[in-house]
Amino acid sequence: MRLATYNVEWFANLFDDEDELLPDEGWSGRWNVTRADQISALGQVFTALDADAVMVIEAPDAGRTHNGEKALEIFAARFDLRARRAVLGFANDTRQEIALLYDPDVLTVHHDPQGQATDADGAGGAPRFDGTLRIDLDIDATEDKVVFSKPPLELALQTASGFDFRMIGAHLKSKAPHGARDDAHALQISIANRRKQLAQAVWMRRRIDAVVGAGTPLMVMGDLNDGPGLDVFEDLFGRSSVEVILGNRGDYPLFDPHAARALGQRIGAMPTTSRFWIRPEKRFLQALLDYIMVCPALRAKSPSWRIWHPLDDPACWADPVLRDALVTASDHFPVSLDIDL
Repeated sequence: MRLATYNVEWFANLFDDEDELLPDEGWSGRWNVTRADQISALGQVFTALDADAVMVIEAPDAGRTHNGEKALEIFAARFDLRARRAVLGFANDTRQEIALLYDPDVLTVHHDPQGQATDADGAGGAPRFDGTLRIDLDIDATEDKVVFSKPPLELALQTASGFDFRMIGAHLKSKAPHGARDDAHALQISIANRRKQLAQAVWMRRRIDAVVGAGTPLMVMGDLNDGPGLDVFEDLFGRSSVEVILGNRGDYPLFDPHAARALGQRIGAMPTTSRFWIRPEKRFLQALLDYIMVCPALRAKSPSWRIWHPLDDPACWADPVLRDALVTASDHFPVSLDIDL
């Protein structure tokens, strides 16, 4: 079975008000890429992946005027993908949903949020991800209230052979210091935003402990937008959100080989899953942002990870059509996991 995670930059911009694809010459959300070119490139990438399920980060939006599941299924039908059924969790107001596109002949999937539902006052522990967490962020004996701008997607899955497991799809990021009056104010906002991201990671870690502690196989996948050496406040806070979610070397650690490699060294070559243009410096920056983390029970099945990086993966490099499609389709590259379930 092949499971994947893929952050598709501004997927929502490729659909009209009826959730139909817009393969025209209008600009997509990507720099200097038309909607037609991005749609075609995405079709080539998803076809090459040929995954049984893809956790789509920045999926088409859902809500009063759009149906993200319908949009993804229209996209899948356009390119005759096996992964042709979509499921979303709690919709958000960022136009960037988290969704799973999967093959219904291979997997039975349903949204299965865990934890206590809360009101605006929130709750401690690990409430439902669309709720509010009460947690002391700065050790001042006063509880702060934390919410997810993009609530993680919790799924219960069963394979055709009857194997039950769970997934959590996540998109964590520390917001830029919008509205800062000066450098000092920007620093204050940035530190507060960083604390919030780490609190969200703690929230997720508590859920991971509960699920794996109950004996249920689990994988966590998505864009964590954080990691070793990626944040100027890493020394201040001691750990990245990636390390929090992976867990200490205790009873229920998660594992991702790319994260393990990055955490094991401070200088040297590291895996990367994304490529961004830094306009002031006129160069590209590459970073490790996308992960598929598995619990010990799934790691024991000897899974194989792959980053579909057009410049680093020999098979991608050797296929000029796929190589170009990966560059055009998104600023992130897919990460896949092959595993016998």
